[in-house]
Amino acid sequence: MATQMKTRDFECSDAEWQARQDLAACYRIFDHLGWGESIYNHISVAVPGEENVFLINPFGLLYDEVTASNLVKIDVEGNNVGPSQYMVNKAGFTQHAYFHEKLGERANAICHVHTTATMAVCSHRDGLLPTNFYACNFQGQIGYHDFEGVTVRPEEGERLVENLGQHSILMLRNHGPVVMDKTIPGMFVKMWALQRACEIQVATLSQGNANVISQDVVDVHQRDLSVMQSQGGAGVFDFEAWKRRVSKIDDSWKY
Repeated sequence: MATQMKTRDFECSDAEWQARQDLAACYRIFDHLGWGESIYNHISVAVPGEENVFLINPFGLLYDEVTASNLVKIDVEGNNVGPSQYMVNKAGFTQHAYFHEKLGERANAICHVHTTATMAVCSHRDGLLPTNFYACNFQGQIGYHDFEGVTVRPEEGERLVENLGQHSILMLRNHGPVVMDKTIPGMFVKMWALQRACEIQVATLSQGNANVISQDVVDVHQRDLSVMQSQGGAGVFDFEAWKRRVSKIDDSWKY
């Protein structure tokens, strides 16, 4: 049920408040789509107009408990520089902080998930295969990083960035994907398509041998898709539609 609550009770710029609302909405959307992982995993966004500062979820809350106000504002050293008194999961801080610091605006918005389908593909020897419409979107546009254990050691950050290269998706082998973009809507729609690609691959391979799409067809697909994507507002239309959906259920994320 939708709720009516007070507006923010702390000082921040209008740009930061908008970022807080969009990030909180994103957590609720992920929860609605079944992409949460108990109190773990993370979505983060750089704070507009501030250097090396980002917002991330409070450790200990489920995704459907995240709101614009209780998001934690931290710097890349892990210092809490905002009003929230919640702590941050070190695994989320270490990985996300390195991307935010080193990649600039191309990593303004980042998510890391453990969905069954994406983890299954990350654990497959060949990774994401060109076996379906959505998978063709990402061929040649994904980096892979070998599993080194839980991502809490800063020195792994250099290898993460190196293996990402110029891409915006990094498949952590035997672990799960990291998806990033300049904006939350762009990151969201990329994550949505990746999830669908992985779900369909898992279903396809369960039947036996897959029909692999040739590279020349993949090239044509990606060429035409780039034209179509320019008409979709870089994920804005998708994100706003899902914000409307979760708001009908509970709009407390706004506050």
